[in-house]
Parts: sequence; C-alpha cells; structure tokens
Amino acid sequence: MPKSLFIHIKSTDMKFPELELTAHTGEIVAPARAPKAVVYFFPKAFTTGCTRETIRFNELYDKFREKGYEVFGVSTDSVETLKKFAEKYGVRFKLLSDKGGRLASQLGILRPTGTAERVTYILNGGEVVHVLRGLKSADEHADRALELAK
Repeated sequence: MPKSLFIHIKSTDMKFPELELTAHTGEIVAPARAPKAVVYFFPKAFTTGCTRETIRFNELYDKFREKGYEVFGVSTDSVETLKKFAEKYGVRFKLLSDKGGRLASQLGILRPTGTAERVTYILNGGEVVHVLRGLKSADEHADRALELAK
C-alpha cells in the first residue's frame, strides 16, 4: 500500500492574505488579523472526511485555546450551509465561507471543481509559520496542527 504524500512546510516569510470572510455566526472575520490562528480549509461540509476533520478540531479546540490559538474552518460552502453544519456538530469555533473561492485562489489551493484543497495553515501575527497538506486522514490535520502550535 503506497504511503500518502504528506507535506509540512515551515515558513517564516509568507503573509496570509488579509481577506475578510463571513462566519457561520454572521460575523465578518479576517483570520490574518488574529494574534495566533489555525486556519484549515476543507472541501465540502457534510462529507465524510470534512465532517471527521471538523469534529476533531472541535474536540481539540480547548487545547488550541490554551496555547493562545483561534481556530477557523474555511470552505467554499455558503454561510447558510456552514451554519447548518456547525449547528449539527456543535462546532465551537467560526466556520468561514469563501464562497467563490477568492481566498483559496490567492493561496493557490482552489481546485477546478470550485472547492478548496484540504490544507491547514498555522499563523502567528498574520505570518504563515506552518502549512500542512497531503495528510492521509482528514482528521490528522487537527492533531498535527496542535503538535506544531507553539
């Protein structure tokens, strides 16, 4: 069985785009403005992998907060879809709608289907300090991100 291609990039010279997105709560949020943030992109709400990934981030949310990080989940789904998704699974952090894929496009992770790739960014003061992509299991993103969040 071939191993999945897992890419971890430690970066100190990449600024995260300062785009404002609408959260499932109706608030306008720019993840780049958070002092410390974990921003994970997921392709589509209510699909198996994206549901597992979101549930795992939700389970670890208190641990991220203890380290001073805010968590943001981002997809190209509508605000209304994300609201239903958050309500169904009791998500305690903000899910952001990148409807149209503007942010995903700026980051180079927008697929031809119009959905974002499954990629996680760890930010410190708006700077990207780690990028996680290509993990075999969707729910690994939360655990790996927690390990790297300093």
